[in-house]
Formats: sequence, structure tokens, C-alpha cells
Amino acid sequence: MVFELEALIRILIALVCGGIIGYEREYKNRPAGLRTHMLVCMGAALVMIVSQYLYEIYSPGVTDPARLGAQVISGIGFLGAGTIIRDRFSVKGLTTAATLWVVACIGLAIGSGYYLMGVIITGIIFMTLILFRKLENVLKIKPSRAKLKVTAENGNDIEKDIKTILEKLGFRIKGIKFVKSKDRKTVEFTFEISCTSANAWNSISETLYRNKKIQKADISY
Repeated sequence: MVFELEALIRILIALVCGGIIGYEREYKNRPAGLRTHMLVCMGAALVMIVSQYLYEIYSPGVTDPARLGAQVISGIGFLGAGTIIRDRFSVKGLTTAATLWVVACIGLAIGSGYYLMGVIITGIIFMTLILFRKLENVLKIKPSRAKLKVTAENGNDIEKDIKTILEKLGFRIKGIKFVKSKDRKTVEFTFEISCTSANAWNSISETLYRNKKIQKADISY
């Protein structure tokens, strides 16, 4: 009964730790969110609890308490791979895949009774996901990114014209999508762009509107 009570406490701690990291991913609208991270962390904790249970009820040397945990570490990669999306010029979901893997490791630590380290690592990861994103923007470790929606008159050269404008301003084009209107008179482009120059962001709208074929240009960060 004592073992079952302690196992329940470990599961609940894993639930909370997985939920903390999952909340951040859910807030960022990532492929794997709150429930996924909670389930992964609890499942990993349960695996270690079962491993310890089997080790205690069988003779020493019959079972290896680390074997099931090792399978979790390698097997979680399949779940993480499902969150990685390649969208033409860019790859998304790598951070979420990493958080799933580390949440599984936290679950293994908590399931084995190493509560303190599991809780500490949860706090470090949560702070890393929040603070380092802001630090990247301040230090400009990564280029600033945004989606640019441009509505223009339909024509053969309009896409090329917009690309030329963006490239001259110093923007890198990560992806392009377009939708034509029903009457085919206009077309709406969605560009995924990045640039580290503040002047380029400030002048993008003004520069685009110089082209008379462009009717509307909106940027979403």
C-alpha cells in the first residue's frame, strides 16, 4: 500500500511537470500541447514505477530496472518526429519534438523517485522556452520573421515584382502561397519572410505600395 501511494504521488508530480511545459507549447499553438506533454510525462513515470515494481517482486538479477526506461528514451523519437513539419523552405516543430523528449526524461526521473531533479529541470526548461525566445530577439540570434499578405492585380509578372522588391530590401523569402479571386482579377499572396534590419521592416509597406498593381499589404508577426 505504501508503494502504491508513493507511485500515485510520482504520477501526479509528473502530471504537473508535463503540464507546465505543455502549457507553454499550447500557448504557442504548437502541434503537441498540454495534454500530449502531460500524457508523455505520466507514461514515462509509470514505466519507471513498473520497472521498480518488477525488480522488487522478482529475484535480483532477473529483471533490469533500466531496460524499460531505455526503450522510452529511444521510442519517444517516433512521437517527436510526428511534430516536425517541413513547409517547403522551412522546418517547424523541432523545439516541440525536443520538449517531448525531455518531458519523457523528466517522467523517468520522477518515476524513479528523483523528484527534486525532475522539478528543477522542469523549471529550467520552462524558463528556457520563454526567456531565451526574448533573448534571441534582443541579440538577433535568429532573423525576425513574419507573414506578409499582399493583394495585387492578377498578372504574369506580379509575383516576380514582389519578390524583387523584398529581396532589394534585404528580406529572405521562406515560403510563398497564393490564392486567386473567383473573378481572377486579383490574387492574394502569403509570403513567409525574415530580416534582421529594422529599417527594412519600417519601409516595407511604403515600398510595396509604390507598385500600382499592389492593392493591399498586411504584415502579421
